[in-house]
Amino acid sequence: MTDRISVFDGHNDFLLRLLHDPARREEIWLTGDGKGHLDLPRMKAGGLVGGFFAVYIPSPPNPAQPPSDEAMKAPPYDLPLPGQVPLSAAQPVAAAMIGHLMWMERTGTVSICRTVADIRAALAAGRIAVILHFEGAEPIGADLDALHVWHAAGLRSLGPVWSRPTVFGHGVPFRFPAGPDTGPGLTEAGKRLIRECNALKIMIDLSHLNEKGFEDVAAISEAPLVATHSNAHALTPLTRNLTDRQLDVIRDTDGMVGLNFGNIFLRPDGRYQTITDWEPVLAHLDYLIARLGEDRVGFGSDFDGTAVPAGIGDAAGLPNMMDALRAHGYDDALLRKLGHENWFALLERTWGK
Repeated sequence: MTDRISVFDGHNDFLLRLLHDPARREEIWLTGDGKGHLDLPRMKAGGLVGGFFAVYIPSPPNPAQPPSDEAMKAPPYDLPLPGQVPLSAAQPVAAAMIGHLMWMERTGTVSICRTVADIRAALAAGRIAVILHFEGAEPIGADLDALHVWHAAGLRSLGPVWSRPTVFGHGVPFRFPAGPDTGPGLTEAGKRLIRECNALKIMIDLSHLNEKGFEDVAAISEAPLVATHSNAHALTPLTRNLTDRQLDVIRDTDGMVGLNFGNIFLRPDGRYQTITDWEPVLAHLDYLIARLGEDRVGFGSDFDGTAVPAGIGDAAGLPNMMDALRAHGYDDALLRKLGHENWFALLERTWGK
């Protein structure tokens, strides 16, 4: 019998489900309601031992804009960037989502981890190891005071933007086929944010940042460069994926990329349509490993944030992916690196041991 590979994941949007249905959070998390991709039973069934849990501030609905998944079914597409979310609107949402995460910790099933030692201790105790991540820095003002508040609450990973502008920089729109050179770089506040994150040992996530913003972070940051949930632009020319030059810069800083399971990030045609075979997953993983090396690639599922291949389905389906990777020729030593060891090593390089 082959070893079961534990997975530590670079990105999920599970907290959004609790935000939208707080009265049912016990059912959603503890017993599972069969919806979405994540809950405690399915994580345990799939060997998903922890990961980055995102605080993401939803954009206000825009009745004039058709649903994004409908537009993505017929490439080419170019979805307009949502407007900036005000600090006053973002902070209560972030506080509510962190409150749900802290409730999860109080159930005894989760540990909010601030160090790699915390992660290892959580896993040894049989708890889900969680990193608090901001997908977009809308809950932080230009004075950065709130950054220190959230850091005290456990924030250890932050993307300056989602795919919309903030006071710190500019996100890439969802556009296919297109490259990530879609706007200006970091603002002066954004450059201060990067320096302060370095000082606080908060990991910086580049996954939604445009090309000029990426270059600004690369010029300023003293930490390894990380894209938690992005794929190879050479295979799927979506603005959210990483060009060869970006991959090379990440490699040269001893950084890391988490493979996004989203169909639109994997399909060569960028289409919002379910993948029914393993070829796109294998192709992107092969490409990322060839470009970055086997020590700088992991998984960044984007569970509960996008549609994923049928062979994975949800967190309980991760062993199916591992079987496909074994059949493709990946040995268990490499699978352990991809599954969790590379993330732990990256966090030690970023946070310290």
